[in-house]
Formats: sequence, C-alpha cells, structure tokens
Amino acid sequence: MGGAAIAWAQTGGASEGPAGLLSLVPFILIFVVFYFLLILPQQKKQKRQKEMLSKLKKGDKIIMSSGIWGSITRLDKDIATVQIDDNTKVKIQREYVARLRTNDED
Repeated sequence: MGGAAIAWAQTGGASEGPAGLLSLVPFILIFVVFYFLLILPQQKKQKRQKEMLSKLKKGDKIIMSSGIWGSITRLDKDIATVQIDDNTKVKIQREYVARLRTNDED
C-alpha cells in the first residue's frame, strides 16, 4: 500500500513542472490574438470617437447614431442642438453623434 501512495505522489508532482507551464501557452496565445484583433482596434475606435466629439463645433454637418442627418446649431457640455430641417431643431446628447458628414454626402 505504501508503494501505491509513492507512485501517485510522483505523478502528481510531475504535472506541475515544465509540462504544466506548457499547457498555459495556448491560453496565452489566444489572449494575445484576441487583444490584437478585438481589444486594441476597439480602444482605437473609442479614442477616435471621443476625439471627434470633443472637436465638434457649431455649423458641423453630422450624422447621428439613429441615422438622422443634421447641422449643429448649438453646443453645450453634454447636449447638442441639431437642425434637421428648416424649422425643426432637436436636442441630443453629444455621444449620439455618430460621425461628421463629408462634402460628398451633401
């Protein structure tokens, strides 16, 4: 009975050595791939969006996240007033500005 316990202890200790570290390599590689393919591009996109929102100014032609086109007529810290037609103005939160319109889109 003592010999079986020694054999069991030896096999348990062997899996914690270099072979145990090698089993972590695929997980580390998966994390690295996810970081470069998913996390990093998303962070860059959020940074560009935040920068665009901070540079908004009166008169900018925008497209809102709902797809509505308009022109900014007034800007406050968190709220933008957008003219979407000759006599129609709406107030929106700044973060709902999806992007600036280009000259080709007019």
